[in-house]
Amino acid sequence: MPRELIDTGTDKRFVRRDDKGQFKEVVDVGKSLSADARQKAKTKVKKGDGDRGDR
Repeated sequence: MPRELIDTGTDKRFVRRDDKGQFKEVVDVGKSLSADARQKAKTKVKKGDGDRGDR
């Protein structure tokens, strides 16, 4: 399941939902984007699954 962006107005987060629609994984956008920039992935992934580059 791809990540979706939740914007509360004061905070932005990427969330991933499970089969029931509940939050499975929650990550702050700033931390997620900076972590993506630090690592050079060898594997191409679908849009929305950028955090799963080298799994």
